[in-house]
Amino acid sequence: MLTLAAEMTTTMKALNAGLSMEGVTMYLFWLSTVAMGAGMIYFFLQRKTVPVQYQTAITVAGIICGVAAFHYWRMSGIYLEGVASLFNEDGTRITGATIKQFPTAYRYIDWLITVPLLVMEFPLLLNLGKAGRELFKSLLFWSLVMLVTAWVAEESVTGSQQWWTWYVVSCGAWLYIVYTLFTKVSESMKSAPESIQESLKTMRLFVLVGWVIYPIGFLMALNGGNGESWREILYNVADVINKVFFGLVCYQGVKVLGQQQHQKA
Repeated sequence: MLTLAAEMTTTMKALNAGLSMEGVTMYLFWLSTVAMGAGMIYFFLQRKTVPVQYQTAITVAGIICGVAAFHYWRMSGIYLEGVASLFNEDGTRITGATIKQFPTAYRYIDWLITVPLLVMEFPLLLNLGKAGRELFKSLLFWSLVMLVTAWVAEESVTGSQQWWTWYVVSCGAWLYIVYTLFTKVSESMKSAPESIQESLKTMRLFVLVGWVIYPIGFLMALNGGNGESWREILYNVADVINKVFFGLVCYQGVKVLGQQQHQKA
């Protein structure tokens, strides 16, 4: 009971943030948690409605959202405590107070799990079997390079040479993933059903355009103060787009294929 009361007190203090930058960021953490949870439930419920050979792809989409929902729940708690620390017991804001701790570690742990699963969707939709292993290994390797170097940069002094160096390396790894998707994947998907091809084309754009939000968000830290909150906002929006909506595009392609096969039967 005491723990629950303490949590309620922390939440009530944090709600004093209203529509300030910190308040909006906190609300987006909550919305992202719900969106990820809803995505997980939806994909798990729909997996049996698609052709058997593509059910694994929909299961993976559900796992991605499930893992993200858990981590967003934890990140929401951390950020909420940070917002609560800005206010006195009477709800007035502490002059000069800023959020000291951001849920960076949880975010990168989430990405280290979910991003490899995201890139796995490409060989799964291509239905290449053993032939898709090399493609997945390549995408897995470069996604890990991208994430590990970004994490090192994130933990470095903002604006330092080390910060910029690892940031550039991470961006380079991302660009190589994009190159792979627009070369090897483009070649492999020529023999795929039309609806699968359309999904793959859109999913490539998520990686090309949707993922560009992350390096932009990373640079927000250079603005100091509200810059870090802007970074969290962009990361949260990007995660919902690149996990939930990415999964929906994947599901739509295999769902249409299943309907077409049913009509022909």
